Amino acid sequence: MSLLIKNATISDPQSAYHGKKSDVLIRKGTIAAVGKNLKEKAEKVIEGPGLYVSPGWVDILADYCDPGYEHRETVESGLRAAEAGGFTDVFVVPNTHPAVTTRSVLEYIRNKGAGNGRVALHVIGGISKNLEGKELAEMMDMRQAGAVAFSDGWRPVQNAGLMLKALEYVKAFGGTLIQLPVHAALAQGGLMNEGETSVRLGMSGIPNIAESLLVQRDIELVRYTGSRIHFSGISTPESLALVRAAKKDGLQVTCSVTPYHLLFTEAMLEEYNSVYKVEPPLRTEAERKQLVKALTDGTIDCIATHHRPQDWDAKVKEFEYAQPGMIGQETCLAMLRAAAPKVGVDRWVELLALNPRKIFGLPEVVIAEGAPAKITVFDPDASWTYTAQHKRSLGVNSPWIGKELEGKIF
Repeated sequence: MSLLIKNATISDPQSAYHGKKSDVLIRKGTIAAVGKNLKEKAEKVIEGPGLYVSPGWVDILADYCDPGYEHRETVESGLRAAEAGGFTDVFVVPNTHPAVTTRSVLEYIRNKGAGNGRVALHVIGGISKNLEGKELAEMMDMRQAGAVAFSDGWRPVQNAGLMLKALEYVKAFGGTLIQLPVHAALAQGGLMNEGETSVRLGMSGIPNIAESLLVQRDIELVRYTGSRIHFSGISTPESLALVRAAKKDGLQVTCSVTPYHLLFTEAMLEEYNSVYKVEPPLRTEAERKQLVKALTDGTIDCIATHHRPQDWDAKVKEFEYAQPGMIGQETCLAMLRAAAPKVGVDRWVELLALNPRKIFGLPEVVIAEGAPAKITVFDPDASWTYTAQHKRSLGVNSPWIGKELEGKIF
């Protein structure tokens, strides 16, 4: 198939066309030509007043629930959702059944994702056997089978000794651990952010220290081992301060934030709507603003949607018993634009496309003639409506269904 993108601004600092308005012609998955007023014919044409073209976006943490929980999401439906959201690469968590803690399960998921359109599926291998947090999984075996990184996903490693061993192990081959910063003992029984709102609503709270304590512990383990860690889902000022200090000390520490932590606050729980029950929990408005500020000062390295589909039975019930998580791949751009309208397009591209590739060692993507067409085409100001009929994900847990949004993918 051939595609012609007309008069789009190129956002790619590695490209000779960066910042210029150009036409881009794609044939058979390759950028055939870049220039002004291209006359070549194409089977499909994309044009509009505010188009941008960037290297393909990377979502470094999503849950496709397959195998074992296909009623929530499948690899096929997840990849369709990713493509609709502008992503060309997706990392999936190992929290399947069976869990991704062996080479065979990892290869099963990789093979299932192969050939499913223009989105590349990357599998995160588990750190511990069966994600139980007791013994190391077969990490080297999974690395050789293509694991992009290692994490216990929604079950962050609590055992400091095990985490130390894992950091030492991946250092041998330059691997990276991904940790969701939730201290299970301090967060146990909590339903939302601890503070005045939780007291007023009569819900048990999760204190900020349940996040920052685990961040601090793992940074010290990185300092000791000289290894690498990425914190995904950072949500508190205390955690941001710890990451800043670690970077200043030259440690190999990076972090990402979710679109929903940038946009929503604990106030969304006033009506006990379980769609806003997420992990880590939504914080205060003041803390949300600190996250937005950290987008531009270099503390936050990239965006992770934490796309976590749930079925109707898992979400539509009493708040206490509802499962956590929100789907967000298809609405990622719109959420980011709403959360931080002053952040420029080039910075979003850095957070979504460039930094994830550097951190996790993915091949570099450049917009140039003859290069693979691993690109994202979008208009940050275009309006569209996210309807149930057009939703690609099987998950029901989105606050945006039926609403008009700004920030469209083409």
